[in-house]
Amino acid sequence: MSNLSPDVLEKLRSFDTPTICNLIELFDIRPRDAGYMDARITACFPEMPPVVGFAATATFRSAAPPRAGDTYGSIATQVERFGELSGPAVVVFQDLDSPAAGATFGEVMCTSYQAFGSVGLITSGAGRDLEQVRAINYPVFTGGTICSHGYTHIPEVHVPVHVGGIAIYPDDLLHGDINGVSTIPKEIAAEVADIGDEFVAIEGIILDALREETPSAPRLKEARAEAAERVAQLRRQVSRTAS
Repeated sequence: MSNLSPDVLEKLRSFDTPTICNLIELFDIRPRDAGYMDARITACFPEMPPVVGFAATATFRSAAPPRAGDTYGSIATQVERFGELSGPAVVVFQDLDSPAAGATFGEVMCTSYQAFGSVGLITSGAGRDLEQVRAINYPVFTGGTICSHGYTHIPEVHVPVHVGGIAIYPDDLLHGDINGVSTIPKEIAAEVADIGDEFVAIEGIILDALREETPSAPRLKEARAEAAERVAQLRRQVSRTAS
């Protein structure tokens, strides 16, 4: 478990996910094409603000009945294990059926997770009851929608999963919004939160130049040079590979 404070999580939530990805790049801690989910995972409710939380992972099947046990029995186990996380849970499902045969979640499941402190859900499969889930203000990210739940069951909880092209481990820190979902390495999360406002201000240098009453190429060049220098300073401050 990490020791990230609620204030750090709240600060991370104040930035959109593309900004978070840009900030992570400054640290040179991972390749630029790693750590974020691909276009198969999209926000069902783009109007909702960013979600930040820790992965409560599970696998899912719906193409055939479970061999034994209660179809929804694993939900109790899931919510019990929320207590092992470093903060609010984001439920992350890998649908093992390809293609998905039924909806991973609906109104009852999302309400159950939310009641135990979960702040969102991500699935490589599909969802349903979207109007009802929107009404409880619970962000969900999916690969599509399916109207039936099929033979819903949850084979494993709190295990590594593969969703949106990346591996997600229990308690990974996640950030998601209308633009997609990214992991944040926990060891740099507090620093990411600290430098976010500075990075947004740097981007503002270029945007302000473009929004002038009569924008010009020389003014844009000047603004971009100033921004590049300030980004370079920020990179030197935080980069794990800088000499």
